[in-house]
Amino acid sequence: MSTPTMGVESGRGIERLESSRGFDETLEHFEKLLAARGMTVFAKINFTSDAQKSGLEMPRMLLLVFGNPKGGTPVMVAAPSSALDLPLKVLISEDADAKVWLSYNTPEYLAMRHGIPEELVKNIAGIRVLVKDAVA
Repeated sequence: MSTPTMGVESGRGIERLESSRGFDETLEHFEKLLAARGMTVFAKINFTSDAQKSGLEMPRMLLLVFGNPKGGTPVMVAAPSSALDLPLKVLISEDADAKVWLSYNTPEYLAMRHGIPEELVKNIAGIRVLVKDAVA
């Protein structure tokens, strides 16, 4: 069962949920959900692979940058600094116990940080449902 990790991370506007799948399966499932919802994957940053290329080791960690310009553009127009955090991002990581986690900035945190008008928060709020679907 997936539950958000509370505490320090929540206080920083980060929600973290445990996946019911392994790393590769979680990534594949999440990408299928993005495609089914008409989202564009703008970047996939494989931190682990980049570390290995530099002769370093780290747990598996990958950042997906994704969104839909129809939703994100109005947010950036109304609150230009939101472009620092948009498109949306989800970090998929594996801990020492082989548990896989999905982490993201909460819509409430982004709204507060950038002064996103309340009526536009819905444009980015779908990330919560998307991540919950991804970990189920």
